[in-house]
Amino acid sequence: MGVSMDVVTVTRQDGIAVLCVDYPPVNALSVAVRKGLAEAIAEANADPAIRGIVIRAAGKTFIAGADIKELGQGLHLVSPTLREVQQLLENGKPSVAAIHGTALGGGLEVALTCTHRVALADARLGLPEVKLGLLPGAGGTQRLTRLCGPEVALDLCLSGRQVKAAEALELGLIDAIVPDLDRAPAAFLATAAPAPAILLRGDRLADIDQTLFDDARRTWSRKARGRDAPAEIIGAIEAACGLTGEEGLRAERAAFDRLYAGEQHPALVHAFLAERQAAKLPGAPDPSIPVISRAGVIGGGLMGAGIAAVLANAGIAVTIVDIDDAALSAARERIARLYAGSVSRGILSSDDAGAARARIGFATDYAALADIDLAIEAAPEIMDLKRRIFAALDAVAPPHAILATNTSSLDIDAIAAATSRPGQVIGLHFFSPANIMKLVEVIRGRASAPQALATGMKLVQRLGKVGVSVGNYDGFLANRTLQFYTGQAEFLMEQGASPEQIDRVAEAFGMPMGPVAMRDMAGLDVAALVRKVRALSLPPEERLSPLIEKMVEAGRLGQKSGAGFYRYDNGKRLPDPEAQAIIDDAARALGVERRSFDDDEIRDRLFLPIVNEGARALEDGTATRASDIDVAWINGYGFPAHRGGPMYGGMKHGLQRVIALADRLGAELGPRWKAADLLVRMARTGEDWRAAGY
Repeated sequence: MGVSMDVVTVTRQDGIAVLCVDYPPVNALSVAVRKGLAEAIAEANADPAIRGIVIRAAGKTFIAGADIKELGQGLHLVSPTLREVQQLLENGKPSVAAIHGTALGGGLEVALTCTHRVALADARLGLPEVKLGLLPGAGGTQRLTRLCGPEVALDLCLSGRQVKAAEALELGLIDAIVPDLDRAPAAFLATAAPAPAILLRGDRLADIDQTLFDDARRTWSRKARGRDAPAEIIGAIEAACGLTGEEGLRAERAAFDRLYAGEQHPALVHAFLAERQAAKLPGAPDPSIPVISRAGVIGGGLMGAGIAAVLANAGIAVTIVDIDDAALSAARERIARLYAGSVSRGILSSDDAGAARARIGFATDYAALADIDLAIEAAPEIMDLKRRIFAALDAVAPPHAILATNTSSLDIDAIAAATSRPGQVIGLHFFSPANIMKLVEVIRGRASAPQALATGMKLVQRLGKVGVSVGNYDGFLANRTLQFYTGQAEFLMEQGASPEQIDRVAEAFGMPMGPVAMRDMAGLDVAALVRKVRALSLPPEERLSPLIEKMVEAGRLGQKSGAGFYRYDNGKRLPDPEAQAIIDDAARALGVERRSFDDDEIRDRLFLPIVNEGARALEDGTATRASDIDVAWINGYGFPAHRGGPMYGGMKHGLQRVIALADRLGAELGPRWKAADLLVRMARTGEDWRAAGY
């Protein structure tokens, strides 16, 4: 041995064949990798001088899973399949998987086929297939259940979470944590006691209580929000407890094939790849992007405190600047509550929370920001105030520092004009609460330098957030399109649909909360203030529904006042005849003809206008790619990822539906609701978003 077999290199180590996968960047299980493994395992099994096999990988990681692009092309069915590789491994000589980096999906399924598993201390293992609308299709549900028990299998397969080596050892997923992968795996294998193949084991399957699966189904029928994979995963793990290994593999494969052939898997793959694509900015900025080490946050309110915590959690030293000591005292209390909550929910350990809090300083003088790399302004949405803040930052921040605003709607260019460095001014629009929500819009003004935007996007990724590059437009991208969703909810209420029906339809579609309940949660008084500004830019023939303002006039501000479109009693959201009476009175005053609606019409009225406005955002350059709009909605508003996003869904189910509704709404509500020219052109040519250049 010692020859190279394409992407799998084989060396000999004291009678042990060490198979090393080298297929950058993440050693995915492509056809080439499977072919190399099959040839190497077969040769080792046939060599009488070989006593065992070690499988490891070159580079930064073990086998990180399937090749998603090949999976989408059906190449996982090309021989040798992973199942064929596993049969060679399982029916051959004793083996050990030597894991570093990540062993995910099919990579972990390869490791579970080995007789033993060892890992470096920083390794992470998981079966994340549920996130792509699948279940582990190469024995993952079957072997994991037999190795670690059904409780562990349900946890790991349903959550898709990764476990560190220490937890993996505690669960029995690995046999040992080793100091190196050069000699230790072969040494472990040489002294390890013989062990049967995992598929032949049954000691973890005795006395399984059926309520384990009944409870899992009840829990996930709520949590799944319409996703199919969780129910199939539970069924496969239950099958592992009652079938032979081979029977269980067949049941698992049948479930995998059902999911693979369904609509949700390609939608989730689209969402996954769209998130990767969103991180790529237009153009080619200088690759030497500076690292942010010190930052300032202007304003210690709810948003500012959340942003400061996110920065500190990423190892960045932060100074919060606010107007006076009283404001800073309130900011300190917010920070303390935020970290106490993170610890109580298990998001951070006490030590990590303490270390992060120690990185946050407080000041009332902008001079404290003289050595920062980045400032993020999180002050109230008042243009004059923001311009004063940016002028003050411009005077004290070093020349290289990026000055960012967290504004949700104000003109970035007008803010940048208050400085002598408009090229260093960008928007970083975090969504509230900033420490929880994943989406950050990276907003480019007319003068924003590519390097500044690239630095902002890299920072967003470092913070564990999802960034989307957007242009400078009223409401930017997410809030711009959101107003057509919430606006339709209000018009539907005027026309006879109840708040409960609208929210029920949205939640059945997969939204975490309906648009009317979302309004109540965010505060109707806050919405009224935003709408007051937005109304000034409406075309003269258009109007906003007055329902929010009518609720505010009646003292109904939403959850915080105990009443809005709903009544709130001991944390429960309840229908309210008084709210319905306000809606009815407003509709009569407007002379709106009222009728009943079926759920399908409500669904289309809520979601198809997003597609139409998204197309306008593509036309005017606010959005770069249609998939960026999908990413924004999935990560900003909880749009169900298993539906791919609004733009994906609009294309999949037909742009003609979108156009037909837009034509009707445009005639009824005004020009902003009319069909976008881009949609009309695409429907005529038959192009999809990519073919149309978006």
